[in-house]
Amino acid sequence: MHTAYITHPECRKHDMGHWHPESPSRLLAIEDRLHAAHLFDYLSHHDAPLVHRSHLARVHDPAYIDLIEATAPYEGVKELDHDTIMNPHTLDAAYHAAGGAVMAVDRVLRGDVLNAFVACRPPGHHATRDKAMGFCIFNNVAVAAAHALAAHGLGKVAIVDFDVHHGNGTEDIFKDDPRVMLCSTFQHPFYPFSGADSSSEHIVNVPLPAGTTGKRYREVFEAEVLPRLEAFQPEMLFISAGFDAHREDDMGQFGLMESDYIWITERIMEIARRHARDRIVSVLEGGYDLSSLGRSVAAHMKVLADL
Repeated sequence: MHTAYITHPECRKHDMGHWHPESPSRLLAIEDRLHAAHLFDYLSHHDAPLVHRSHLARVHDPAYIDLIEATAPYEGVKELDHDTIMNPHTLDAAYHAAGGAVMAVDRVLRGDVLNAFVACRPPGHHATRDKAMGFCIFNNVAVAAAHALAAHGLGKVAIVDFDVHHGNGTEDIFKDDPRVMLCSTFQHPFYPFSGADSSSEHIVNVPLPAGTTGKRYREVFEAEVLPRLEAFQPEMLFISAGFDAHREDDMGQFGLMESDYIWITERIMEIARRHARDRIVSVLEGGYDLSSLGRSVAAHMKVLADL
């Protein structure tokens, strides 16, 4: 099997309220669609372990980890900000989400699979070194990338973030680390209102206006992202896989469709084939319209699994 599918039941118990778009139903919608598309049985399935504190401390301040642990409620809910909320299951869910990302790195770099998809929540790419925000608590993809560098001795890795929102937390964590290239495409101006003016040699921010179509997105991705990845020659690729740029998702105002996610995934796999021995870890970020989320993840995973 080409692809590991990593999740955990605890990630479905993190619930910020029936009104909240980042809901447990997201994982159910993904799994239902994988079954409907006859993909589920072609994946290597694994339960995400709990993350070690040392893995979190590579990318988050110890005082911030302490704060999250101290804030976790035994009952009821606690707000980290107005849209990032903890219930009694949230801390374990966050531990499993980050732990699943670490497991994905280990399985790919051991050669058990070529690539992996981490279907866990809460998502992570807005979580900075010392702040929770935008539904995110621990930065799962950053934990994974740092693990590949520190535990497996890789020299340079790249993160491609195609969520409709800027990966501000990932940029905050790696902005001074030239071993990590971040390529983030995002709607601008839009939450979290960052990234338009902070590009560098290894931070490739691509702000795009509301109404960006799949055709226009592909043109920009081909012109601005792929050449930078090609020149960087990463030894492993990570994907912050947010599917809220889909035209049916009301969280953003982009016009991507499943065919665009197929195209993006194929281009990333080509880079991985040339420079990274096919090694890819994809980590779920956004995507809030349940139907388009399920279809888009299935399309993404069908390419990863070479089916």
